[in-house]
Amino acid sequence: MDPLISSLKVAASGLGAQSERLRIVSENLANAQSTGNTPGADPFQRKTITFTAELDRASGAHMVEISAISPDRTPFVTEYQPGHEAADELGFVKMPNVNVLVEMADMREANRSYEANLQTIKQARELISMTIELMRGQ
Repeated sequence: MDPLISSLKVAASGLGAQSERLRIVSENLANAQSTGNTPGADPFQRKTITFTAELDRASGAHMVEISAISPDRTPFVTEYQPGHEAADELGFVKMPNVNVLVEMADMREANRSYEANLQTIKQARELISMTIELMRGQ
């Protein structure tokens, strides 16, 4: 298959993967303070995303695929908030295992990767257009 078409397919799979990654990061950030509703209840659990490379037999290129979206198993942090509705008998509330700084770093990395894939698509489109123009000129 044409290398330009292959590069478009690979970049498009990267766009989709990073878009999903941004969605997961946004969900984590939105729920960074979401506690349970009852005493001792578990709060929101951070989600992680895992990618894998899948061979596209038609193009021979390795595409980015999402292999799993799973809960992060790191322990919840507890805070002393005796008046909170989710506080246990000792006044401690389980807080989500979301670290806002880590999520912001993940968001920045996903955004940059998304932009790089988008730039690849733009360059491939430009090369295809230039090739068409050269063929018209003959």
